[in-house]
Amino acid sequence: MLKKPIALLLSFVMLALGGCTTTGTSSVPHQSKPSATVVSTEIITEISSETAVPVLSTTESSASETTVTSVSTTAAITEETTTTVAAEPVSIVFSLADIPSYSGEPFVEVNNNIPFFEDKTVTEAFESYSPLDDLGRCGPAFANICIELMPTEPRGPIGMIKPSGWQTIRYDDLIEGKFLYNRCHLISYENSGENANAQNLITGTRYLNIHGMLPFENKVADYVKSTGNHVLYRVTPIFEGNNLVANGVLMEGYSVEDQGQGIQFCVFCYNVQPGIGIDYSNGDSWVMEESVSETTTTVTSVTTPSEHNETEEQCDYVVNTNTKKFHLPSCSSVKDTKTKNRWDYNGSRDDLIAQGYTPCKRCNP
Repeated sequence: MLKKPIALLLSFVMLALGGCTTTGTSSVPHQSKPSATVVSTEIITEISSETAVPVLSTTESSASETTVTSVSTTAAITEETTTTVAAEPVSIVFSLADIPSYSGEPFVEVNNNIPFFEDKTVTEAFESYSPLDDLGRCGPAFANICIELMPTEPRGPIGMIKPSGWQTIRYDDLIEGKFLYNRCHLISYENSGENANAQNLITGTRYLNIHGMLPFENKVADYVKSTGNHVLYRVTPIFEGNNLVANGVLMEGYSVEDQGQGIQFCVFCYNVQPGIGIDYSNGDSWVMEESVSETTTTVTSVTTPSEHNETEEQCDYVVNTNTKKFHLPSCSSVKDTKTKNRWDYNGSRDDLIAQGYTPCKRCNP
């Protein structure tokens, strides 16, 4: 995949809360709601070498107060640089106090549904992923979604990636798909072609992945494929203090060529799972009391000897890219699929058929 080497770098401050507290937050992803200042700095540079990605640093001042500081952005510019356009830093206030506690909807609009982008005119392909912080957590992922970035081959395995706070646990009677956590792409594979990129994968609930993020991902992909236009797209995981699991993600999208007429959104998607309590400090979870009274729940903590087995049932279908057939993860034919031909797919049956794959006659997925 060819991508024109233009980097649009932007530091988007993750929320810091509670100093070095290790006590987890309850199942409601944000109970205490301090405000934070988000500082964005956009630098557009046409270069042939790599550019440094801005990093967030926090300075602890007390047990209840944290000073948030953004580190300066540096671009590596060589003699081959043709143009450089730098924008002045702009401070934007983004506060969890403005985000209501989860009450049944997977996402809520932020900033009147208007994204925080400063430059909304970029029509060059780019993508940028923040380096993991000292706790192994992802930062903002930013891209200009277009046909050039989209994948040209089936998605491969991602089970070798262990995002911060990752745990393999299932609630068979409460969760469709059984597993509580998915490896959630910040920028989806269908929009970026990025597969097993540790800087693009967070520990997210099945609910966040399917009901929160997926509708926006599909909307952007469908728009780009139908118009050939560009969509500025940024996803920022929001962590409280030193928690390893994000409370949610801030998703922003804006279609460039039609000035947001086709795509414009700015939403916070909750990293929750109805009926399940979550300790955001480490990913521990439990069945909430109201769920216990409604059903008898089977909880299984999964410990597996291999990466392959760990991901075997964490997908909707297993696709054999050689035979062009797709199977249920439990199908006996799956074990005969070579690793190089295996694609663990999360999505609908109809989408696979539309892509030219046929259902296995043995398991009838």
